[in-house]
Amino acid sequence: MEDIWRQLEAELDRAKSLPEIEQVRIKYLGRKGVITVLAKNTDFGKLSAEEKKSFGQRLNSLKSRAEEAVRAAAERASREAVPQDGATGGPDLSLPGTDRRLGAMHPISLVQRELEDIFQGMGFRVLTGYEVETEYYNFDALNIPPDHPARDMQDTFWLEDGRLLRTHTSANQVRALEQFGAPIRAIFPGRCFRNEAMDASHENTFYQLEGLLVDRDISVAHLIGVMKTLLSAVFHKEVTVRLRPGFFPFVEPGFELDVQCLICGGVGCATCKRSGWIELIPCGLVHPRVLEFGRVDTSAFSGFAFGLGLTRLAMMKFGIPDIRLFNSGDIRFCEQFPVSM
Repeated sequence: MEDIWRQLEAELDRAKSLPEIEQVRIKYLGRKGVITVLAKNTDFGKLSAEEKKSFGQRLNSLKSRAEEAVRAAAERASREAVPQDGATGGPDLSLPGTDRRLGAMHPISLVQRELEDIFQGMGFRVLTGYEVETEYYNFDALNIPPDHPARDMQDTFWLEDGRLLRTHTSANQVRALEQFGAPIRAIFPGRCFRNEAMDASHENTFYQLEGLLVDRDISVAHLIGVMKTLLSAVFHKEVTVRLRPGFFPFVEPGFELDVQCLICGGVGCATCKRSGWIELIPCGLVHPRVLEFGRVDTSAFSGFAFGLGLTRLAMMKFGIPDIRLFNSGDIRFCEQFPVSM
């Protein structure tokens, strides 16, 4: 081991550039490196317990010293590669930066990032799905068979190969359960598509955020607690909400959580259809059949799911009166909003 260390030191002294140092690292610490092979080829079965302990400690020490030596050599080579003040051949990295911001963040992106931070703080993982989905995950696995009337509520864009543009981010529920099992806490933000008649509050392309929590002994009380924490964090104030019974095939019982319109203050406007309320969060306890499709033991686990309209939430948060502005492509629209939340 001392011979290996002396040889490594000598080669690092001769290596002047980052590529040369990387070659030394690979030679000694790579997958087939000298130190790696030494550890793999040693027959520990022939060593006594004391010899194993001594050998392991010395080998770990050698590896740590080698990694630190390579790291120090790389830092030295990086410093020497930076031109000094007045030198030519490269930019002066000591000069202050210049703000050359191009474009602006879209308000939906701002809201999505904020929600991801909030949910990650509550232990949720952020997952993505497919905008082009199969009929199974978009409908069948969510307890919506071909003859179910709920399919009539979603005017779907079908593709020639039998797939479709997903109508909701709920399509990720069973995919996540199949991949990660239970317990699970996850959110699925993304874009959805429906053949809607466009007006101030409806678009054929919009954004949702699906949430799923499956664990032992989950009840409606857990759902309400998460929703209240979410809304108070998003709007940075207390908001007026109401919970109404609602039907969704993949939850039982199901609810509609409405928020009082923050644009008109509940008086009534075009955005809230003169009702004073905005349907914001469909939610409920996950239907046992959905858990079964996800191969989850329904005798041990339960959960809740919710679907949050990112587009409508951005309208509420920023006071945007017309949903069609989001997809207008007008940079002046985006430039009105803060770079970060």
